[in-house]
Amino acid sequence: MKKHVLVLSMAAVLAWPAAAAPMQLRQAAPADGWAAMAGGTRGGADAAAIVTVTDAAGLRRALDPALPGGRIVQVQGTIDMSEGRAFASTADQARRGEVRIPSHTTLVGIGADAGFVNAHLLVSRVSQVIIRNLNLRNPCDVAPKWVPDDGPEGGWNAEFDAISVVGARHVWVDHNSFTDAPLTDDTLPVEHGKVKQCHDGALDIRDASDYVTVSYNHFALHAKTMLIGASDKASGDAGHLRVTISNNLFEHVASRAPRVRFGQVHLFNNYHVGDRRHPVYRHGYSVGVAKAARIVSHANAFEIAGARDCRNAIGVFPSAADAGAFSDQGSLLNGAPLGACSAIGDPAWTVPYAFVPLPAADVPAHVRARAGAGKVAAN
Repeated sequence: MKKHVLVLSMAAVLAWPAAAAPMQLRQAAPADGWAAMAGGTRGGADAAAIVTVTDAAGLRRALDPALPGGRIVQVQGTIDMSEGRAFASTADQARRGEVRIPSHTTLVGIGADAGFVNAHLLVSRVSQVIIRNLNLRNPCDVAPKWVPDDGPEGGWNAEFDAISVVGARHVWVDHNSFTDAPLTDDTLPVEHGKVKQCHDGALDIRDASDYVTVSYNHFALHAKTMLIGASDKASGDAGHLRVTISNNLFEHVASRAPRVRFGQVHLFNNYHVGDRRHPVYRHGYSVGVAKAARIVSHANAFEIAGARDCRNAIGVFPSAADAGAFSDQGSLLNGAPLGACSAIGDPAWTVPYAFVPLPAADVPAHVRARAGAGKVAAN
């Protein structure tokens, strides 16, 4: 089938030089990540047309699962999934705010300002999905629930992640920017003695999802950033959740960058910036080692103001059955070797793809220059 580009706006022409457009928009996941294994991740690379959308209605039409074949969908500007009508309830938000992405889809922003507000992107029970170059404002649940037995003092529980990867295979999430701003936690009310937390995760990966690469994203101003494996009871995740997290910037996020259960997760060349006394997003830990986690780490850079030792960067969540494992080579915490936390158990697996990490000392400048929406061309 002959491939062609359906140009719906001059902005689409300007965003991708003519010679570069087919290569950029049809790009497969890079070889240095889990998404390249077992046949690779191409998203909608074989789509016959490239469609540009500018509003929620057009997006829904472009992502209609009834449409045959793969698809490449470009987002122009900021799409408000609420369409200017406030969500009436969590159920209403679940229905109207959802962006459900079908198999064999590449969803990509045009330029540096494309993205979503009042949206939660769902990659559920599908395969071959690429999400790139989008600004994502982490969704705020309009009716979070108070759970009295959530911890010793109770806690607020919210629905909706900016991106949820649920039981999906072959997913590449690349060059996106995630943030709570402008609705940061200091703007939220306090009830039951706690901030009425309306945000859930930025990017969560669960339910035996597999062959996922998360690269060159910028995560900022958020509490619970990335959960890989949602529950200690999800024993079906064992043997799955093979995820690579590389070259991302985690900037003033409080925790879960990521927190891992069960998965074989590879971390390399990520840059973590935090502050143990931050007025809103106080750093608790960066990488969480939880039940049956198998984490292999290479040359990450942690700059955590007030960190006393590596335990402020690597958090361990003991489990009677299997406390998980973490091994590291070459990472730095505030300019010094990570130390005792470089080996917590034995992950007992070897990275199966070729990769060449930068020295950790070079990671901050490299990631600052390249991570986030609008910087695809910098790589």
